[in-house]
Amino acid sequence: MRTPAGIGASWRREMERQAEKLFHCVHCGFCLPVCPTYLRLGDEADSPRGRLHLMRAVVEGRLGTDSGSFQEHLDLCLGCRACESVCPSGVEYGRLLEGARQAAASARPPSFLARLLARVMATPALAVPLLGAARLLRATGLPDLLARRLPAEGRWGVVRLGLGMLAATAPPDLSPGETLYGSSRPPSCEGSGTGPGPGEGGIGQGRRVALFRGCVQNGLLGHVNRATRRVLEANGFEVVEVPGQGCCGAIHAHMGDLAGARGLARRNLEAFDGAGLALGGATGAGWGAALPQHAHWWDGGGPRGGARGGGGGGGLGERARRFSERVRDVSEVLAETGLRRGGSLPLSVTYDAPCHLLHAQGIAWEPLRLLGSIPDLDLVPLPGAEECCGGAGLYALTHPDMGRRIGEDKARAVLETGAAVVATGNPGCMMQIGAWLRMTEARVAVAHPVELLDESYRRGGIYGG
Repeated sequence: MRTPAGIGASWRREMERQAEKLFHCVHCGFCLPVCPTYLRLGDEADSPRGRLHLMRAVVEGRLGTDSGSFQEHLDLCLGCRACESVCPSGVEYGRLLEGARQAAASARPPSFLARLLARVMATPALAVPLLGAARLLRATGLPDLLARRLPAEGRWGVVRLGLGMLAATAPPDLSPGETLYGSSRPPSCEGSGTGPGPGEGGIGQGRRVALFRGCVQNGLLGHVNRATRRVLEANGFEVVEVPGQGCCGAIHAHMGDLAGARGLARRNLEAFDGAGLALGGATGAGWGAALPQHAHWWDGGGPRGGARGGGGGGGLGERARRFSERVRDVSEVLAETGLRRGGSLPLSVTYDAPCHLLHAQGIAWEPLRLLGSIPDLDLVPLPGAEECCGGAGLYALTHPDMGRRIGEDKARAVLETGAAVVATGNPGCMMQIGAWLRMTEARVAVAHPVELLDESYRRGGIYGG
């Protein structure tokens, strides 16, 4: 495949690596019914295969990166990667999209809001005080009140959504309520029961795990990280603090700033490599998908073991490959153990699968097994649980119309289950779904699955006191 020199060497390599898959695309249309934008717009250019057609046109020199159609249709993509789960040709759409957005950004910079947030999240001296101020504002209760009262249309709509997202980061109210449906529980973790505790020779005993804290999650959803630490330690893991870690770089990669993503990846690689740990746990689907991409960002290698050492990273490619192999979502880590049995938690709960957990990492049953191990928890199926919620980083704020349509659909699906709690394993999803539930006047709590397990342990007296 011949490519113009101006579109970026990394994307050229990636297109060449996937050329056979692209040329063997049979236009089967399997990607169409799973694409959130195509479903709502019915425009072929806003489908995965339509966007791949635009990418090939640019690579082959038939279309410029500054073309309105290339810019517009790529920008409208959520990057949910649902198309990857159904593609019979195995096209790795997400990786191609990152490269295409890098090429698009070189011709037309991303929005000011996206660039500002990326700068802030990558700079702890800016992020820490800003997120601290956001927590103080949240504590006043004003974001929650205004999210339910401000006009939904016009310029106030985006402000209302932003306040709703901030309000949704507050710790959830998990007070027991009447379960509305009979139990629909998946198979619980093998070996679940009373289980061993710390120092009692559990499966996790002797295993050291470092938590990736995240930037927004550490600043606004620190209660999720604290709950995760307690649950891991209760199941025999030693949780090790890793200083020097920071933003995973996902937001930079999504907006086409792969150079910025590589810089942040290097910082995290140095921090976690220095800790010498065999296992790293992620509590957010976004960075759980981004961290294994470190090798790819340097040299085009695979996310779980396909990197070619050296590459463009000055020898960092092989180190990044080894690092990526150690990254696991916390639900994976816990599902491998014989989970301790906690106390009764009589709540009706529905589960929404984060896109970057289900489609990017292929993790489907592990979070459900965690929920299924909780006594008296009724798990209510969520129609369309595999569909994007419309969060996608800043998407809901930078694309308010499409974000609203997708977000309202997700909130409506949650409400139709009658569940008291919606569980989802990504901060962006928690904020998006929580915001739209607030804006529809619903009183449905949003929680990370580990928070529910943590509450069960607390009620079961596992933590003592």
